[in-house]
Amino acid sequence: MRRALILAAGRGERLRPLTDALPKPLLAVGGRALIEWQVLRLAAGGFDEIVVNHAHLGEMIERALGDGARFGVRIRYSPESPALETAGGIARALPMLEGAPFAAVSADIHTSFDYGSLAPRIEAIARDRADCVAHFVLVDNPPWHAQGDMGLAAGRVTRDGTRLTYGNIAVFHPRIFRDIAPGTRLKLFPWMYRFVEEGRVTGERHSGPWDNVGTAEQLAALDRRLSP
Repeated sequence: MRRALILAAGRGERLRPLTDALPKPLLAVGGRALIEWQVLRLAAGGFDEIVVNHAHLGEMIERALGDGARFGVRIRYSPESPALETAGGIARALPMLEGAPFAAVSADIHTSFDYGSLAPRIEAIARDRADCVAHFVLVDNPPWHAQGDMGLAAGRVTRDGTRLTYGNIAVFHPRIFRDIAPGTRLKLFPWMYRFVEEGRVTGERHSGPWDNVGTAEQLAALDRRLSP
C-alpha cells in the first residue's frame, strides 16, 4: 500500500476572481481539474491511499472527487479552517497517513513526473530514518523563480551550489512532523532546511514538463498546451 497527500488548501489569491467561487485545485486545464490530474497520476504510480487537505471552499473538492472509487483509489480528507500552510497541513493530516513514509504533492502543479519512481525512495526512508527523512524532486528554475531554492550534489539536497526549484513533489517520513502541534500554522520552508543541513534529504532533478499554476496567464497557457 502506498500513501500520498495532495496539498490543496491554498487560497489562490493571484488567481482571483477565478478562485472566489471555485477552489484553485478545481480550475480546469485540458478538460480536467488540476487536482484530478494529480489523482490520476498518483493512481498510475501505484498510490492507492490518498489524503487531500483543503480549506477555502473545500467541500467543493470533496464533492468533485468523492471517495476516489472512480479513480481506483481511496480518498480521505483533512479539512483546515484556517489554512495551516504546508508543514502545518501535513502535521494535521498525519493520523490519516498511518505512520509510514508518504508522498506529498501540490494540487496546483501539472507534470509528467512518474510518481511510481518514488517507490524506492519511500522504501529507503522507511528502512533508515537516521540516514534520510525526506526526498525532494527539483526542477529547472522557471522564469518567475529564476533564483531557485536549493542545490543538488551527489544525490543529496544542499543549501549551496547551483540552485534548482523545489518541484512541490516530495517523500517524507512522518516522524519529522510529530512535534508540530495540530493546528499550528507553519510553512515547509525554512523549517525543513534543518534536515537539509544535516544531510538527511535526498533529491533528484526532473527535467520533463512541469508547471506550477499561480496566475490566470499560467492557467490559460497550460490549458492551451493540454487541449486538443
